[in-house]
This record gives sequence, C-alpha cells and structure tokens, in this order.
Amino acid sequence: MSAVDELLTILDLETLERNLFRGRSPQTNWQRVFGGQVVGQALVAATRTVDGRPPHSLHGYFMRPGDPKAPIIYEVDPIRDGRSFVTRRVNAIQHGKAIFSMAASYHLDEEGYEHQMDMPDVPRPDQLPSEQTLKERLMPTMPEAIRLYFERERPIELRHVDPMRFLDGKPRPPFQSVWIRTTAPLPDAPAIHQCVLAYASDMTLLDTALVAHGGTVFSGEIQAASLDHALWFHRPFRADQWLLYTQDSPFAGGARGFTRGRIYTEAGELVASVAQEGLIRRRRPD
Repeated sequence: MSAVDELLTILDLETLERNLFRGRSPQTNWQRVFGGQVVGQALVAATRTVDGRPPHSLHGYFMRPGDPKAPIIYEVDPIRDGRSFVTRRVNAIQHGKAIFSMAASYHLDEEGYEHQMDMPDVPRPDQLPSEQTLKERLMPTMPEAIRLYFERERPIELRHVDPMRFLDGKPRPPFQSVWIRTTAPLPDAPAIHQCVLAYASDMTLLDTALVAHGGTVFSGEIQAASLDHALWFHRPFRADQWLLYTQDSPFAGGARGFTRGRIYTEAGELVASVAQEGLIRRRRPD
C-alpha cells in the first residue's frame, strides 16, 4: 500500500452509529498521533453528516496527546441545519477522554464580492530541490525519532523555498514558504481534497514560529505541539497538484508561538487560509 493509499484509508472512517465514527492511526514508531491526522479525520466525520454544502471553516483545540495504538472515536453533534449554513461540533475521544474538539461550518455556494492577497513571488517547485534530496542532506543531523519519521514513505511531498534554514541554523525573518502536494493522484471528490489539505495544513505551520530564532521543531532541544488550529476554505482546489503554503509568525512568547498561513494554487488563486498557536518550549536538561 502506498503512503497516499494509507492516508485515504486512515481518512475513511468506520461508521459505528448515526453521528458516531471510528478512526485509526498508522502503525509507526511515532509516539503520538499527528495533529493533522486528527483534524482531517474530524472533518471527515463532520462532513459525513452534511448534505449538499461544502465546509468553509473549522476551528479546533488539541487537549491531550493522542495514543497511536488506540482507535479514536469521533462523536458529531449536529448543532444546526440552516438554509444557508450548517454547523457541526466534533469531539475526538480516546480512553474515555476528549483529545480534540472541533467546530466546523458549511455554506451553500453563493455569489458575492471577491478580492484576495497576491501570491508571493517565489521559485516554482520544479526550481527547488526535491524532498528526497533535502532528506539525504538533513537526516544525519536529525534526532532518532525525527529521522525514523522521515525515513518512511509519506503521503505529502514538501519542497521548501528556503531549505538552507534547516542546515545553517541562522535566525531569519519569521516567514517561510513550502510547496505541497500528495505523492500520488487523489479521487475527484472535493471533500477528499479538503480533508487531505486539513491533514497537510498542520505539517509545517508551527515550525514557522522558530524561524526567527534559528530553530526548528526537528531539534531535540524543543518540545513542540499544536494547541489549536483554524482553517478556512475559499475556493475549490486539488491537493494532488502543487499548492504554495506561505506562512508567517507575528508573535512568539510565553512558550507559545502564533502562526498564520495562506495556500495558493500554482496559478496564484488563494484557496485556503490557516491560523494556529502552538507550544514551543525549551526542553529542560535531564
């Protein structure tokens, strides 16, 4: 099974009862459940209970680390079904306790005013080193747990516009841009692309808060975890075609970092926006 096939299997939740679903995690050596997986699965659960409206936003909180060895139960509360908007709340539960809570809103397509911020002028993905090339240069310096994670085939390919920041450790202005796409084609259903993007949107965002300090979440000196996550869908897109994920961090303090992201197609259409706060704590010496 390819990494993309495994991702689609992970996002294909088991229906237990009306508004009740069960998900699983990939069986890896990773010690906790990836936050983007929980966001993506929660969006799948909510979307399974909505007819005829695509999601336009979600807002979630991570409350406990997930256990990758145990299934995750997703309980959907159908808060409101209006004529234009539908609202759902989802709780992700393990061992009898909530690990994640999310609200999602769905909206009928309507005509309206339009404007967008322009896409940054950055190198195109074919002008950048592949992820495989970057991994070969970085892996010898990675902590063991991170190296094991990157050695696995993964469903999302990343091409960093500034890969040197992982190598030289120099502080930079708190911005980064990454091209992302799945490593294999996806089915055509728009809901699949939205849920895959929800999964991918948590992959690099928190790391942006460390750019100004010359650090990275891959460093063994930093304890990092997503605390909340918000995602807005603006236009249709395909997650199996290159998307530019441009990110910034307006603030870090109190062992937390705040980050934002905008996601564009190669043609420059803004298709989604993201915001997140995360824990970025220096590990105490043993």
